[in-house]
Amino acid sequence: MDDGRELCPSGVEVPVSRAKVHAPERRWRARPARRGAAWRWLRLRGRAARRLAAMGADPSSHRGLVVERLNAAMNARDIDAFVACFDNEYESEQPAHPDRAFRGREQVRQNWSAIFEGVADFRSELVQRAASGEMEWSEWRWRGTQPDGTPLDMAGVIVCGVRHGRLAWARLYVEPVEEGGAGIDAAVRDIAGDQ
Repeated sequence: MDDGRELCPSGVEVPVSRAKVHAPERRWRARPARRGAAWRWLRLRGRAARRLAAMGADPSSHRGLVVERLNAAMNARDIDAFVACFDNEYESEQPAHPDRAFRGREQVRQNWSAIFEGVADFRSELVQRAASGEMEWSEWRWRGTQPDGTPLDMAGVIVCGVRHGRLAWARLYVEPVEEGGAGIDAAVRDIAGDQ
């Protein structure tokens, strides 16, 4: 564009600075200006940026995501701020564990009060996040020490729907990290049913 702006992969305009490419042609190449949410969007590397753009993720929506408020409340161990991120009729689903599904934010309060109480040094890391419309995708790492002294180390992804700035539903794929497993070959044999 001639006015110092360029389109991101998702179609959002971002400010650019001009830099000379090689003379004889004296062509100009646009580079992203280093500021704001659009710059963070453009900094995403390789495949991740292309995938998010293909899903229609909007870089301007990364500000004020519910999962960012959720992460801040977790790290502050503020149960009221945490529960305030959820709709009254919130629906939770864990596809790998169907028996863990529940509805309502009072169950959220009960679950996370127990976690905050039991894991005194609970820490949350919001590894990555993206948003498109009323959906947010987030990658998490949760760590701490359980009451018996064993480490808590969980990692995974949460896909959630947002309504009026609160989580209306979520599908959680967060599991304990296995440091000492039998390796990928054993995992593939297990999936394939080979002994």
